[in-house]
Order: sequence, then C-alpha cells, then structure tokens
Amino acid sequence: MSEILVLVEQLDGEVKKVTLELLTLARGLGTPAAVWAGPGLTDAAKARLAEYGAEKIYVASSADVVDHVVAPKAELLAQLVADKSPAAVLVAATAEGKEVAGRLAVKTDSGVITDAVGLGEGFVADQSIFGGGVNVRSRVRKGTPIVAVRPNSTAPEPVAGAGAEEEVSLTLSDAAKAARIVERVKQEKGARPELTEAAIVVSGGRGVGSAENFSVIEGLADALGAAVGASRAATDAGWYPHQFQVGQTGKTVSPQLYIAAGISGAIQHRAGMQTAKTIVAINKDPEAPIFELADYGVVGDLHQVVPQLTEEVTKRK
Repeated sequence: MSEILVLVEQLDGEVKKVTLELLTLARGLGTPAAVWAGPGLTDAAKARLAEYGAEKIYVASSADVVDHVVAPKAELLAQLVADKSPAAVLVAATAEGKEVAGRLAVKTDSGVITDAVGLGEGFVADQSIFGGGVNVRSRVRKGTPIVAVRPNSTAPEPVAGAGAEEEVSLTLSDAAKAARIVERVKQEKGARPELTEAAIVVSGGRGVGSAENFSVIEGLADALGAAVGASRAATDAGWYPHQFQVGQTGKTVSPQLYIAAGISGAIQHRAGMQTAKTIVAINKDPEAPIFELADYGVVGDLHQVVPQLTEEVTKRK
C-alpha cells in the first residue's frame, strides 16, 4: 500500500492526540508514515507513534525547521512528496496545520481540503461548510491529496507499526527563513484538556449572566474532565477569555460530547461545534435555535440545571 504522510503535532516532545487520530485514519487508507519536524524526537514519542501504526518516522531534526514560522514545515513536506510519492498528506486542522496545508498545495500543485470530519476510500472527505449549513463530500482532483482533518473526528486505535526512523536532510530556501521566531512564552497549562482536543466540552453563553457565574460552567466541566468553551457573546462581554471562544470566528471543536448552557445557537456558534457526536443543550427559551441541533435538550434555567447535573455526575464518579 502507498504511504500516507502524517505531520506530527507535538508539544515539548509529547505527541498530541490528534496525531494518533490521523495515524488511525491513515491506516485504513494506506501505510502511515509520521513526519517529525524539528529536534526533540524522544524514545517515548517514537514508541507512541509506532504504537498507533507509524511504519516509518521521517525526522528533520534541524533546529531551523522550528526556528522559523510555518514555511519550513511546508518545504519539508514538499520535499517528501517529491521524494516518496505518497498517496496523500494528512495534517491537523489547526490554525498552523491549515496554513501548512495551503502552502504545501501551492508548492506541489495539488488540491487541498480543510476542516474534514471524515475521510473514506479514494480520499473522499466529509466536510461541514457554509457555517455548518451544508454537509458535502469532496475529493482532490489534482496532484497529491492534502487533507486537514479536525481533531476528534476519528477515535484513535493502537495497532503496532514498525516505527522505522529515517533522517531527512533539509535545506531551507531564503523565503522560508524570512520570518524568524525570536521568543517563545510558555502559557501555563491548567488541569483541563486543551479545547480543540477535548473529548468533552462544556460551553457557556449569554445566559450565564456574568464572569463570576462561569464558575457554574467550570464546575460541570471539572466533574466531567472536560474543557470549558464560551460563545462569542460571552467572550465579547468579557466574561471569559477569547481563546476559549467556540464558533466561526473562534475555535472549531468536534468532541464526543458538547454541552451548550445558556447559548441560543446562532449560526456563528453552530459553525464551530455542530460536528460534535452528541450535543446537549440547556436553555430556558424553548424556541432557542440550539434545540434544532441538539440530540438532547433541557428547557430550564442553567443556574438550576447545571449544578444539579454536576452533583449527579459527582455522585456517579
């Protein structure tokens, strides 16, 4: 079977869950080959990639790859596409991943699909487009298919691969080195999972009422081991930080469970969460648009419903 390149998402040498999802997806369509961009491949990371099916691990260990912004990763993948002739290239549909995909498509004269939520035979991708109003199936018609897949679209399944490491020599163009990273500030990481990778997300909206009242949302999230999200109305009001905004102008999530509390369900918000596997809505307005999308709905005051739900979850842990 032809190789499928998977660009590894990692943080401080730890392989992110979305990479394991991409390897699982690639395994059903070809032979997964992980691409590690930059230094820092540890034995633990190598074992993790092999555990989820990576037959090869291409490593470009030069610090230049990560000392410059985005472009080096696109050049690395373009070189591998030329040398290895893979059947496809898969990346995570993160902000950086989608930019890498676009640059790679230009460099290889190939078609690109972003925000895929599924990928089947013939590399036909499932997408949710036009703010989530239309579901389509798309396929690249030219070159090597380059597909950016949303986190949580595939359940990662371990199947051992060889994990054979192969060093890649990369000489960057002057254009790729035009923008250099001069400083990195590490953001403090809390106990909650990262929003775009979380299997469960609890989001609050205008109905929460204030910044102080978001403790109700956080309480339920902590009981469920979930990430906290917020609607645009809530972040614009200053009730919760903007980096937690879910929606068309915020982050796109696709968890197994999404709980929307006090969120009306405007198209802006729906575009960022409607591919969740199960959606639960809590709103005191029975006519709220969110109920059209929800698998389960509770008509009631979130300030009464959510604490009761938190208490019940806590009892059953």
